[in-house]
Amino acid sequence: MWNPHNTFPTPVIHRKFVFADRAPLNDVLHVTSLLSAEKRYLKTPSLALVLVHDLLLARGGIQAKDGPLKQAVLRHKTRLQAEWVKIKIKRGVKNDAEMAQEDERQAQIPRYVRVNINKWSLSDAVSHFRAQGYVQVQRISETSEKEFHIDEHIDNLLVFPPKTSLLADAAYEDGRVILQDKASCFSAAILAPSPNSIVIDATAAPGNKTTHLSALMDNTGRIVAFEKDRKRFTTLEKMVSKAGCKNVETNCQDFLQTQPSDPRFSQVTHILLDPSCSGSGIVGRLDHLVENRADHDGSENEERLKKLSTFQRQIIEHAMQFPSVAKIVYSTCSIHPEENEHVVRDALAASRGRFELVSRSEALPAWSRRGLESELRGLDAQSLIRCSPEDGTNGFFVACFRRVQNRGKRKELNGLQNEVISGTGIADDAYDKGKRKRRRKQVLESEQSKDEAQEWGGILS
Repeated sequence: MWNPHNTFPTPVIHRKFVFADRAPLNDVLHVTSLLSAEKRYLKTPSLALVLVHDLLLARGGIQAKDGPLKQAVLRHKTRLQAEWVKIKIKRGVKNDAEMAQEDERQAQIPRYVRVNINKWSLSDAVSHFRAQGYVQVQRISETSEKEFHIDEHIDNLLVFPPKTSLLADAAYEDGRVILQDKASCFSAAILAPSPNSIVIDATAAPGNKTTHLSALMDNTGRIVAFEKDRKRFTTLEKMVSKAGCKNVETNCQDFLQTQPSDPRFSQVTHILLDPSCSGSGIVGRLDHLVENRADHDGSENEERLKKLSTFQRQIIEHAMQFPSVAKIVYSTCSIHPEENEHVVRDALAASRGRFELVSRSEALPAWSRRGLESELRGLDAQSLIRCSPEDGTNGFFVACFRRVQNRGKRKELNGLQNEVISGTGIADDAYDKGKRKRRRKQVLESEQSKDEAQEWGGILS
């Protein structure tokens, strides 16, 4: 899942500009009559705005998968580009930058650099940057340009000033360092597989979390990394190779199509899930284009989040079926409770006491921002992690599930899950085996909903 600092070797999407208002792009949509011409596919103005923005302004154009939404815009590429030029001339501007502004929050987020210990050590990296003229300090100052410090929460993570560019640095070019947002490092750090573990990374591209897992495991054991999209899979392969990961097995396959009973996965003990999400936590994205996308009754936004959360719950429930899995980390770059606390709450209820949340002591206890208690209906919010630009990161969410081994504890948790189910208005009998099977079948058959959710994820993440 993309974020502004996950740029190794290249970002899935790189947005050059963030617009102060929607007027120029709305003008393009209006003049070209794009929405009416492609009403079968572009059902909402907000979706059209995001796609047109990427076509006209993002480096590499529209990076979503090559589906009907993307093609609906590409059919009008020449006209859209021509109208954009006319608008710039009318406004008397020379280039796109004069019509854009930087997100102030993005300018406050440090540049995080993860030291790839598969290739060298933290001390080697510190010496390298000192030799480049950087000064190691306890904490970088607001006005610093050539300073860095070692992060207090994540091992082997260096913190540089926000505008630091290391794309031309030899250590970046050869994979010794990886540019990765701090919050994005939390997933692997909390899953914490030991050396020689057998791990699944369910949605692995572009590979930041995969390579982090590899380093945490001392490049031993086995990581089975899945990515269903061919283009993103190619990016994953390049990154794994460049980072020197010898314990990663890449698969261009949909994780949801795997069979947990397959003997190949019989010893999988850890699974990392970072599925498609709304991407609402990523700073420097098109928040201003999509923040008001709901209809007056909020139905559009609600429906989109419902589709995403259905897919997210499905992937967690699938991971829980692997016979030897002991820990599952679920993460999103979303700020919405519907994709975070609600998904966790419902997944635990569906597990019928087979899984629980790890305690705060096992999930970065020093990190202060935790889950939203009001959204959990009796579960421990301290077990969950949230991140915000106020913390110097992108918006992020992490939950860690652990298989319950003690039978007595499991019985106790079953009672708690029943309370959660009742609290959410779901009758107990809705979770009997037959109805669960029918519900899963309905989700699997809803390819249109799943594809739309994943396409939104590709556009916005």
